[in-house]
Amino acid sequence: MNAESPAEGLLPDNPAAPRAIEAHHLTYNDYLMVPELLQLQRPQSDPPHHDEMLFIIIHQAYELWFKLILHELTRAKAFVDRDQPLRARHFIDRVVAIMRLLVDQIHIVETMQPIDFLWFRDRLMPASGFQSLQFREVEFFCGIKDGRYCTFFDNRPEMREQLQDRLDGDDLRAAAWRMLQRGGFAVPDAALDPERRDEPETFDAMTLALVPILEAPDEHMQESMLLESLIAFDEQLALWREHHVRVVARVIGWRMGTGGSSGVDYLKSTTTKSAFPELWAARTRLVRSDTSGGLSLRRAEEAGSPSGAKPERCPVDHGSGVGSGNGNGNG
Repeated sequence: MNAESPAEGLLPDNPAAPRAIEAHHLTYNDYLMVPELLQLQRPQSDPPHHDEMLFIIIHQAYELWFKLILHELTRAKAFVDRDQPLRARHFIDRVVAIMRLLVDQIHIVETMQPIDFLWFRDRLMPASGFQSLQFREVEFFCGIKDGRYCTFFDNRPEMREQLQDRLDGDDLRAAAWRMLQRGGFAVPDAALDPERRDEPETFDAMTLALVPILEAPDEHMQESMLLESLIAFDEQLALWREHHVRVVARVIGWRMGTGGSSGVDYLKSTTTKSAFPELWAARTRLVRSDTSGGLSLRRAEEAGSPSGAKPERCPVDHGSGVGSGNGNGNG
């Protein structure tokens, strides 16, 4: 009687059953470094509180997703720099899918009872999500740049240098506007400068430069699709912040944050931040005309819409983009 392999014993009727691995073969656990990964959860409470494992794993998972987001955004920007908006959009859409997951993931924290969190929360101080280097990198890389955050890493020179590089480097917001400028849209040079792009006059001009794309998406299909993906990302980032505020309030109330921030009040102040504020502002500038709106208006004409109808004008904000709330929140 021939001895069967372990895999064949599990799958006796499958002629293509996987073979037992040899000692020198790369395995699933080797490839993903699972043994090492499972040693990275080290509770600070003594004895370890049951819920601290959940708290550690959910935040470690966030850091892994942040790493992937930076990986994908870097790829997207490379295609923007090459004037390939549809290729860039593919990777932005992947980030949007990740961000949707992150919005849902934060609510797992709500399965902790507030009193249980208090049993180990004091052991975390002064550690805080406020100090997440990768999340700051995501913000900076997208264009939400605030050099004040660099000072919180003064005692970690290598981290301070890494974040400073993101602050000083090119960002996705500038890259997208630069691509549109190369494409012949009326993008002002100042909109490409992080130091000037939120000035009222510049912000207003950049907002108006986006209007032709939004008013005639069929004529500017590739640019339109990329811009919709960028605003979808921005929306998910805002939703993550808003859900984070509610979860923190539910779990700790209005206590001070472990890192020294004001907690919920500080988190609320960040919900107005936006990576692409001009994309939001441009929506109030749109004007519907007989040549805009694509197929839906042509169908209306074919159906015998009244002749001589005047275009329907959307309300227009005549104030400056920044003065009317560009949502960047960088102060």
